[in-house]
Amino acid sequence: MRSTGRWRWKYGSWSQRPLWRQIAAEIIRRIEGGTYPPGSRVPSTLEVAEEFGVVNATAAKAMRHVREEGYTRGEVGLGTFVVDELPH
Repeated sequence: MRSTGRWRWKYGSWSQRPLWRQIAAEIIRRIEGGTYPPGSRVPSTLEVAEEFGVVNATAAKAMRHVREEGYTRGEVGLGTFVVDELPH
């Protein structure tokens, strides 16, 4: 495993997936696991990029996917927050 910031990339089955998908899956895992509970603010795209050691475009794509899956909602000028009712 190679450590990038606080995140540890796993090679093997994960490596077959694009980085943005791996990041999105981790953010969703954190939401479903309660690290980011309903109503809480999730990290900004810049914070995600820094934590995972990727460029902003990759982090933005990951966060867009999380939003499109119904886990987060954006509030102009305030940030992105976990929805009150999780999908599934």
